[in-house]
Amino acid sequence: MQLYENQEIKVYNSLTGKKEVFKPINEGHIGMYVCGPTVYSNVHLGNCRTFMSFDMIFRYFRHLGYKVRYVRNITDAGHLVDDAEDGEDKIAKKARLEKLEPMEVVQRYTVDFHNILEKFNFLPPSIEPTATGHIIEQIEIIKDILEKGFAYETNGSVYFDVAKFNQEHEYGKLSGRKLEDMIANTRDLAAQDDKHNPQDFALWKKAEPQHIMRWPSPWGDGFPGWHLECTAMSTKYLGETFDIHGGGMDLKFPHHECEIAQAEACNGKSPVNYWLHANMLTLNGRKMAKSTGNSILPGEIFSGENEILSKPFSPSMVRFFMMQAHYTSILDMSNDALLASEKGFNKLMEAINSLKSLNTGKTTDFDVTTWKTSCYAAMNDDFNSPILIAKLFDAVKHINLIKEGTESITEEDKIELENTIHSFVFDVLGLENKSSSDADTEKLGGVVELLIELRKSARENKDFATSDQIRDQLAALGIQLKDGKEGTTYSL
Repeated sequence: MQLYENQEIKVYNSLTGKKEVFKPINEGHIGMYVCGPTVYSNVHLGNCRTFMSFDMIFRYFRHLGYKVRYVRNITDAGHLVDDAEDGEDKIAKKARLEKLEPMEVVQRYTVDFHNILEKFNFLPPSIEPTATGHIIEQIEIIKDILEKGFAYETNGSVYFDVAKFNQEHEYGKLSGRKLEDMIANTRDLAAQDDKHNPQDFALWKKAEPQHIMRWPSPWGDGFPGWHLECTAMSTKYLGETFDIHGGGMDLKFPHHECEIAQAEACNGKSPVNYWLHANMLTLNGRKMAKSTGNSILPGEIFSGENEILSKPFSPSMVRFFMMQAHYTSILDMSNDALLASEKGFNKLMEAINSLKSLNTGKTTDFDVTTWKTSCYAAMNDDFNSPILIAKLFDAVKHINLIKEGTESITEEDKIELENTIHSFVFDVLGLENKSSSDADTEKLGGVVELLIELRKSARENKDFATSDQIRDQLAALGIQLKDGKEGTTYSL
């Protein structure tokens, strides 16, 4: 029997605006698609948070025993600078500015994306398709939409006819927007003369002579619209209707709305059962933006080479910080927030490191079974990682009491506690405890143990000034000494 057979998961479905019991189309199998990065610059920290949320969800499904096909795309063509229908492709613009081939830009920033995600301990998706690798599939979808009367060709470009689609379907149902209101609030733009209506969006764009990225099509040389690639790749690898589609809140409109319209125009049915959206990350209470200087890259956090934070922070600690907020909530990053999170992270890892050496007894003062159930209950409630972390710290409190000898635990319960903590901390949350095996940490431990012995000798000789000096200077360095019945221990 798999774990999922005894767990009922509820997810917040953006399409219906409420929590729903999650039921996969095929029992024991889950199809999940998440919109990936546009690889024209270093991966944005806010994007990392979105991908991290779905990495955590992917991990939990796998922990429960589901077979998950997780598809996350790479957008390497077709994404215009203003996210509208005119202007320059983001990748082509970067290539022109840096005097590179577009695929050199793509390669450079795809490698950066993978390197950063590896540092954050992401699991790779099952499939990571690219837009340029699926041009044929996108052209076939355009042909299908044209044949069914939901698109039209103008001067070598093909546009989706939103008004025509809305006669038989509901455009705007994901974002809660009404087409009539959108039309009333839209100004006619000269650049959109090729369109029947300003709300129509490009399925295929004619390539101007200076446009570098282009492919042949029945309508002439051009490139696909940004929204089309996700419809092509999600349906190719997950089917006409699949379980979960994820992405950032900012993609809900127009990107995801257009995906729904394209898929329904082709197949006549809703493409996704559960839409999940992760919220944004802010920095010092404001939106992150390079133009204002309120911006920081993941690598700058890890190295400490920035003017915003007081010190470097490890990738796993930053991951822990992000897991302390629900994926649908706005999370604000600041130096103080990271410092506070680091203390909690170290406390958690210290407790985990001490688990194996815990003394066991004939009774348990901690109800491990009930606690374990509460951990699953947290994750089953729309993947509530902050509640899970609170439950983990309930266990940390009892571990410390057992270490002090004021509580006891049986060998059987200790094994259950250790296995459960490892499952949720490392397998589900994706945290890493590298410090426990680092050579530098071992060296530091040896030095601290030597100072503890010197302090002990000083106390035995009633040299309390030296004893206090050792304790206070270690505390100033972030090393806390703890005197107990079994002797003196320390924590970072």
